[in-house]
Amino acid sequence: MSEHLFWLADDPFDRLKPLLPNKGRGVPRADDRKVISGIIHVIRYGLKWRDAPACYGPHKTLYNRFVRWSRAAVFDRIFQALAAESTATKTVSTAPIGGRIAPHPACSRGVLPRQIGRTRGGLNSKLHAVCDGDGKPVVLLLTAGQVSDYRGADTVLDALPEAAVLIADKGYDSNRLREALAKRGIKSCLPGRANRKEPIVCDTELYKRRNLIERLLGRLKDWRRIATRYDRCAHTFFSAICIAATVSFWL
Repeated sequence: MSEHLFWLADDPFDRLKPLLPNKGRGVPRADDRKVISGIIHVIRYGLKWRDAPACYGPHKTLYNRFVRWSRAAVFDRIFQALAAESTATKTVSTAPIGGRIAPHPACSRGVLPRQIGRTRGGLNSKLHAVCDGDGKPVVLLLTAGQVSDYRGADTVLDALPEAAVLIADKGYDSNRLREALAKRGIKSCLPGRANRKEPIVCDTELYKRRNLIERLLGRLKDWRRIATRYDRCAHTFFSAICIAATVSFWL
């Protein structure tokens, strides 16, 4: 399996280095490049932490670093900092993606919300993503699986970048969303639901560009720990999503 090992190259690591937390006093932490490469490898191939290749160092070091930085939202901030560099936000697209939950005996315990909901397919989580005109993610938000698309749009709306057009499918169709976008000066390219009394006119040529967000979600699901959620805690699962998005599109 050595030919499939992931290692951060010099240029991507140089971009990440200024965004990493500073190490305070005490024992120097393990090599950042080696540990981060190991974390990425585990998430990409859906491994158990104890099955991480020995070349990345002790698996406990990888796990502890991932959990500690997840709680501190380090991976979220790295993604946001790199996504803020996008210059193609004139047209943005949004869509949800559902992820199957691997069985876990304690998936509903704990104080913090797990963002796990029950749907027809069982326990599920839903990722709401927004991409720019180049098909790169600029907004990622996680909700429970039973949350409807237009309800999820309420959380996405506050995080939207300055844009001229928002493209989404009919699952996001609601008068409230259309009015909120109009107040911000954003044109909505949303086909209407079949049960609407008054038909909605949608630019079909512009709507074809929604394939960008679908391709983005397809690439994210190539990562094994994104396609199936093994993490009980929402913050660790969302950190895995941010890592996948950062490595796939921004490094």
